[in-house]
Amino acid sequence: MDENSFNFNHGVDVEHDGGGGPLLERRDSNISTYSDREGTVREPLLKSRVNTTSQIAIVGANICPIESLDYEYELNFATVIIFVTVFLDWRSRKKVQIFQYVFLKWALALLIGLSTGLVGFFNNLAVENIAGFKLLLTSNLMLAHKYYQAFAAFAGLNMILAICAAVLCALIAPAAAGSGIPEVKAYLNGVDAHSILAPSTLFVKIFGSIFGVSAGFVVGKEGPMVHTGACIANLLGQGGSRKYRLTWKWLRYFKNDRDRRDLITCGAAAGVAAAFRAPVGGVLFALEEAASWWRSALLWRTFFTTAVVAMVLRSLIQFCRSGNCGLFGQGGLIMFDVNSAIPAYNTPDLVAILLIGVLGGIFGSLYNYLVDKVLRTYSIINERGPAFKILLVITISLLTSCCAYGLPWFAACTPCPAGLEVQCPTIGRSGNYKSFQCQEGHYNDLASLFLNTNDDAIRNLFSSRNKNEFHISSLVIFFTAIYFLGVITYGIAIPSGLFIPVILAGASYGRLLGRLLGSFATLDVGLFALLGAASFLGGTMRMTVSLCVILLELTNDLLMLPLVMLVLLISKTVADSFNKGVYDQIVKMKGLPYMEAHAEPYMRQLVAGDVCSGPLIAFSGVEKVGNILHALRMTRHNGFPVIDEPPFTDAPELCGLVLRSHLLVLLNGKKFTKNRVLTSSELLSRFHAFDFAKPGSGKGIKIEDLDINEEEMEMYVDLHPITNTSPYTVVETMSLAKAAVLFRELGLRHLCVVPKTPVRPPIVGILTRHDFMPEHVLGLYPHIIPHKHPKEGSRVLPVYKFLLGWLTRLVASLPTFV
Repeated sequence: MDENSFNFNHGVDVEHDGGGGPLLERRDSNISTYSDREGTVREPLLKSRVNTTSQIAIVGANICPIESLDYEYELNFATVIIFVTVFLDWRSRKKVQIFQYVFLKWALALLIGLSTGLVGFFNNLAVENIAGFKLLLTSNLMLAHKYYQAFAAFAGLNMILAICAAVLCALIAPAAAGSGIPEVKAYLNGVDAHSILAPSTLFVKIFGSIFGVSAGFVVGKEGPMVHTGACIANLLGQGGSRKYRLTWKWLRYFKNDRDRRDLITCGAAAGVAAAFRAPVGGVLFALEEAASWWRSALLWRTFFTTAVVAMVLRSLIQFCRSGNCGLFGQGGLIMFDVNSAIPAYNTPDLVAILLIGVLGGIFGSLYNYLVDKVLRTYSIINERGPAFKILLVITISLLTSCCAYGLPWFAACTPCPAGLEVQCPTIGRSGNYKSFQCQEGHYNDLASLFLNTNDDAIRNLFSSRNKNEFHISSLVIFFTAIYFLGVITYGIAIPSGLFIPVILAGASYGRLLGRLLGSFATLDVGLFALLGAASFLGGTMRMTVSLCVILLELTNDLLMLPLVMLVLLISKTVADSFNKGVYDQIVKMKGLPYMEAHAEPYMRQLVAGDVCSGPLIAFSGVEKVGNILHALRMTRHNGFPVIDEPPFTDAPELCGLVLRSHLLVLLNGKKFTKNRVLTSSELLSRFHAFDFAKPGSGKGIKIEDLDINEEEMEMYVDLHPITNTSPYTVVETMSLAKAAVLFRELGLRHLCVVPKTPVRPPIVGILTRHDFMPEHVLGLYPHIIPHKHPKEGSRVLPVYKFLLGWLTRLVASLPTFV
């Protein structure tokens, strides 16, 4: 490097896009050593990968580089003189520009609501008709006593649909696998990857979810709908997709991370509203679980978006009830207005509710523990390539089909109750009473749960019409099967949500407990099923307010509010004593550097300068082109300090911070000079207002795009116009805990650490979110003992053994109950 370029060796490894070096390898070795020694700091999900950078993670089922988002407003000559027209700060604009900006934001919120509502309706329409055709074909063959042909048709169609979903995920968009909620949560926390919200991910998320749910997997479309809503918001917010020739120039005003963050928050809320027809629940879900930053203006806009979704769905469902949508009009969306029982409860009922809450916490924490183990096991298979991903999906599909078709054969046929308002057994449509192999006038209760869509199965469990509709033995079998099928299905290469499996399993043991306590409990078994679903949701996902409102909006039963609140509080409290929520666990397993709202206790023992590690590469205010190009090629840093030095200043001083993306734009413009002179005003006039705006995913200038000859390498370029002259800085003696809270609350990407004494170089290092991660901090200081948490699984396994023994005794006593 040139003598005019600073290269301090006590800096920090600034954030990367990929690649690596000795520093990163040293970090990984520290992580591994600490993990082996303590067992509390967990490595990311993949085990056999070689991590050559600290910035890769798993998005869906794909390994990809990640970087942080820029949520702060930069202040440099370019933003002051030019970027006002890019709308970086709406308060500095003219009235016409302010009106245009505000109008476009509300217009985008409207478009997000309309698009997400239409996609949600299309998903349900497709699932109801595809799965309905499959189930009707199976039922007709069963009625004709063609049992083997019925199984072949059922399992064959399931496998075809499963292969379609797996091929889409494995070959087109691996990032679309899973629910997508952990990825959206990480994005809203400031973690970006090029494939998280890509148009291809949106396409596969929609159609893969349709095929996966229609294939009979124990998965839901609710988690994928959250990811779908976020993808729609991102596509609109970045002005479309240049790759697929879908661009809208009028949306270019939102080419910054702060506005996109708000739009994606609206999209996530719209996804929940479209999945559950719960507009208020969608807003609360975004507030409680998804978003890391919130403000009143965003609350208002998010509520408007979910209201649009609710109106779109309501209008389309009314149209379908006239019979114009095939089988969809018979099922509707999820289980709205399914519970007609009036909740009347007394003191014994409250004891039963406490028991449901405790069971929900125990079952939920065990569920999270098993999902953790299964995901780590599947990662070994998924690493081998797309063929193994598809093979795993086929295996789980066959197992699911065998359980759904085979287990009802163990259930006894039940005579149809007298005085029913509906047909029994139901033939040629969805319903509670499935004939299966039974003679006329009888039904198979287990087939009514297994050989139905997941939404219809939940509707049947929540039903209050017939208390003895499902035998106790059938409920035990169904709960056990759904519980473990839900565990082994999540993690395969298909879009899969956790809400529906959890609701199914919770409603099963809730109704089971209602049957067992029927002699002295006054609550209806359908209400017990609702409370069981609430307890299991609270035990797995650890949400309270949003889940409470979603369940009440689903069932249209406001009178259950006190009981649902009580159950959620108990189940969350019990489950929190074992492990974290399922989405928090998955975020950590995927290696996503999520910044918590609070600092870890051990950070109070350290200062900001303690976690800075080199080398730190800095540039002069007027730098040689060859030095910049060499640094960009040799590192993957996204931020570089700019140091002013003589003759421009009396002594070296920190001018600010320049981003990699802005350097690439500047070099691509080739506005160089032969001498080291300031050219700020002349340089700015040669660039367009949108040249430095945030590009869409995969659209920015790359180092390979630059064409600079040897003569230009020896020329100079003035970095002052693109330097953020007011970066956030902390003194090196500041508590690391305070620095972490500051970094998270302000949504920073880079935090400059400056020396305490003026005689030293003007910058000590730069902190990024990776420098606050426990793996890095405890890797540098292995002698620090972190806050003691119970080792994962240490409490869960004894509870599991106890529950296994309890279930064994319960099954042994089933003949007495039956």
